[in-house]
Amino acid sequence: MTKERDNQTPPASARAEAARQKMLSAALDVFGRYGFDGASTRQLTEAAGVNLQAIPYYFGSKEGLYIAAAEYLMTQIDTHISGMRMRIGTHLMALDRAGEPLDEMQARLFLTEILQTMVTLFVAKESESWARFLIREQMEPTEAFQRVYQGMMRPMIEMGRRLIGAILGEDPASEHVRLRAFNLIGSILVFRFARAAVLAQMEWDTFGPKQVEILRGLAAELVDVIGPSKGGAA
Repeated sequence: MTKERDNQTPPASARAEAARQKMLSAALDVFGRYGFDGASTRQLTEAAGVNLQAIPYYFGSKEGLYIAAAEYLMTQIDTHISGMRMRIGTHLMALDRAGEPLDEMQARLFLTEILQTMVTLFVAKESESWARFLIREQMEPTEAFQRVYQGMMRPMIEMGRRLIGAILGEDPASEHVRLRAFNLIGSILVFRFARAAVLAQMEWDTFGPKQVEILRGLAAELVDVIGPSKGGAA
């Protein structure tokens, strides 16, 4: 009887990891809504359905939970983009080893894939808490921003810069290419950060499969029209 009950009960390590993951998910939402200073430990633990001692037990402190939440955010996003990032990165490294340039057409295909992946990811319900957390960190950066930027944002931005540079025939490190990269990123993130305005203006009820496909098509159009300005590169 005892053996049967033990088989039905998850081991302590599994229960502990499940509780930790639940706290991280809840923390992203609570911190995103109220900020670090505005979120109380009681709000955080109640949202996760755990007792007050869980924060010091698993994370040491509220600050420890905040940093862990930022790292958790990166792992969640990485589950959606890691395969794409690795495939594109491997291709670029192979070109570097061979001393060959990146073909413009291939650069456009890669950039389109990145933007379409961003569209699908950031209009999804799952990314709502991520967006709130990231917006707060953009406005008032903390150590959490540095970790997210260095671990996720910077590598993807620099990959995008290289692709844009290949399309324009310009140095990826130039001011013009860097600004073009942020212009493209903003053109996608607006569908999350200005979600209510977009839905109202487009007279959509939500971002369902049909709307996502429309936006993915728009992402491809944004890449198609990339080219030097009529007055030349800035």
